[in-house]
Amino acid sequence: MVAGEPAGVGTRVAQARKLIGWTQARLAMEANQSPSLVRAVEQGRRAASPAFVAACAKALRVGVTELLGQPFPQTTSVDREVHAAIALIRNELAAYDLDAPDLKVRSIAEVTGRVLEIRRFRRDASAPKLAATVPPLLTETRALVHRATGRERELASSLLCEMYYNARSLAHKLGYLDLAALAVDRMAWAADESGDPLWIAAGQFHRATLLSSGGDWKSALAFLERCRTELEVRLGVGAEHDLIAWGGLHLQSGLAAARSGDRDSADTHLAAAAETAARVGHDRDPVLVFGPTNVGIWSVALAVEMMNGTEALSRADSFVIPPGTPRSRSGHHHIDLARAWLLHGNRARVLDSLQTAKAIAPSLTRYHPMVHETVRVLAREDARSSESVRGFAAWCGVKGTI
Repeated sequence: MVAGEPAGVGTRVAQARKLIGWTQARLAMEANQSPSLVRAVEQGRRAASPAFVAACAKALRVGVTELLGQPFPQTTSVDREVHAAIALIRNELAAYDLDAPDLKVRSIAEVTGRVLEIRRFRRDASAPKLAATVPPLLTETRALVHRATGRERELASSLLCEMYYNARSLAHKLGYLDLAALAVDRMAWAADESGDPLWIAAGQFHRATLLSSGGDWKSALAFLERCRTELEVRLGVGAEHDLIAWGGLHLQSGLAAARSGDRDSADTHLAAAAETAARVGHDRDPVLVFGPTNVGIWSVALAVEMMNGTEALSRADSFVIPPGTPRSRSGHHHIDLARAWLLHGNRARVLDSLQTAKAIAPSLTRYHPMVHETVRVLAREDARSSESVRGFAAWCGVKGTI
């Protein structure tokens, strides 16, 4: 199997399964999935969920990206320019504890202004802008940390956290999950240097994401429980950053529980997050995204992760995303809605949601593996093979669907 080949997840799962001599029944047993689901995904009748991909990858002992076919083929000049940043980021992450002696570094105020500008690119899920700006500023921010002392070093380390977060975001969107994992590790290192409790929590949040994405849901839940136990003693004071961390970690626990198939636990963590968001009372974005809007988005996403499209749509029906919500979050919400409509069986609404996601956050939508899976199933099941479906598939680089 070659990453980026036209086949979908189902074909890759079948190939990996056959290479080790397993039947569909054996894979279902080893991955704790139903035989009917394995059969439906392999036949292209059901879209593979992140939980399904992670469980099969773990059972088959292959990488998640191998089953997803990531990184996807670079079919345009923009694709090539975006992917060109990856080599620079890879080198930069290896040099995290070193100065850049030949580099002239601007003042911390100037670097702060530039970091805040790039934050907007991440919030907008603009992969091209991130690719163009992250590598050089990451180097400069790293050098600033190693030349600073005292409080200025702590502030510079917080800026470096943000730059590692940006690097992680780009690598993850493009399907370089191992590089994204390394960026999370570097973010955790910089967070400890900064002493900033929200960046420390953000590092924990994304470490748990890595565990969940790899199918190790029990470890993710145990790790998050440990993190919240350390926070719990401070909650009585009611500091906002502690509440944000507490609520965000509950959302991540809800994801791990949902992907493990434990709906009751997922709903319990979601309720805890909702109660915490009510205490915070507003949406907070700069470091760890949390607040009433984000909890609403996650409530829909968790139902989709549990393969309950009807519940997801019911939750979405009473939820309106307010103006000013980061495009990365609202775009992801509409991708989840497309998956929910597909699960619900209303294929006419699937493409509408995907088109909305494209309008809000085009590069997020183009590179998202669940969009590729959704489009494949939509195209296969649509007997009319509508021109609009073909056009959308071509736009996001999904070949061989019709």
